[in-house]
Amino acid sequence: MEFGIFLNGYIPGPAAHDTASEHTALMREASYAIHADKFNWKYAWFGEHHGLAEYSHMSAPEVMMGYIAAKTDRIHLSSGINNLSPRVNHPVRNAERAAMLDHVTNNRYEWGTGRGAGSHEVATFNIMDTSSTKSEWEEAIHEIPRMWEQLDYTFEGKHFTVPTPHNILPKPNGKGHPPIWVACGNPPTFARAGELGIGAIAFNFEPIFNLRGRIDSYKNAIANCTEPLGQYMNNNVMMTNAVICLNDRKRARELALDGLASYLVTMVNMYHDTMPQSMDAIVWPSPGIMVREIAGSDPEAFLDTLIEGGYMLCGTPDEVSEQITKYQTVGCDQLVFGLPSAMEHDEVLEMLEVFGTLVIPEFDKDPVHSTTRYRQTAKAKYNKFNFPVPEINIARLPANALLPLG
Repeated sequence: MEFGIFLNGYIPGPAAHDTASEHTALMREASYAIHADKFNWKYAWFGEHHGLAEYSHMSAPEVMMGYIAAKTDRIHLSSGINNLSPRVNHPVRNAERAAMLDHVTNNRYEWGTGRGAGSHEVATFNIMDTSSTKSEWEEAIHEIPRMWEQLDYTFEGKHFTVPTPHNILPKPNGKGHPPIWVACGNPPTFARAGELGIGAIAFNFEPIFNLRGRIDSYKNAIANCTEPLGQYMNNNVMMTNAVICLNDRKRARELALDGLASYLVTMVNMYHDTMPQSMDAIVWPSPGIMVREIAGSDPEAFLDTLIEGGYMLCGTPDEVSEQITKYQTVGCDQLVFGLPSAMEHDEVLEMLEVFGTLVIPEFDKDPVHSTTRYRQTAKAKYNKFNFPVPEINIARLPANALLPLG
């Protein structure tokens, strides 16, 4: 099993409307990925959201990834997710950005895709009816791998066109292309991801064992996939969750109990109105409820119930290691934790170090990323040219040309 962190540009309260505080929060999130790179974490996922005040100010994650790539050596930087609706991001722009990130990160970029979540966000782009976003995703996800290979790409589709031959540049860096993923918000999407041979991104809003059937459907589908969408199969289920792992058990549990009346959860319930709500179903700006209202007379026992159900991981490194086995049991390949959660900045850095040093080595024995190994098997799928190539007569190239004629 591999591990990662999830960053979203979460800036609660008045700080969301103060640019100095906004800057501090965004740079802190960048520092988490940079710090994680030193302590065995393999992935840093970045949300892309638009117009979601407080909840997520990460509207241009590719810029953040470029900054972090220059300050890290090993960690992979991943889109969670890149919206493929042509009304939000034209597919050519998606292909260009992903390939450029493949160069800037030196093959450490992972292309997570999806349809988008939440009516408020997509309305930013004048999308008032989301019924067509599934077919938009299907069309774009099949065409972008062609853009990465072909030198005279054209397309006439239902949702977008490239009417005359164009070479979409740059091409991905070296062999293969960035690993492809899709966000799976409903059961059929898990099977579809497996059919296409791409990774599945799962969001944990329910007991962990409820996901077993969906993961099984993915694994069964990908086992029978003979023609992957891209140049290779990315046989991976990534699951998000929350973790508070500290050497100080008492402090870890205090933070977990404090997080039960989560300000963040009220925003998830409001903005992600196309996904299941949390158990309390409280929507911002309704006031969060007190821990005692959720947990009753025995908050410690209630917290243990949540941990047992797989809603979160909490405790010392030994306790958290034991809790992780549930995720292995249901077939999860990569476990990713949202940050900063309920922790202070210094505690987040401490947790990254403690978990990375004492927990990750117990589960991740391979120094090479699974997606890197999959990419090594890549095989080209398309002819480079669809049209006759004109004869070109050039006597000499500029002195700074990296390769000679012929």
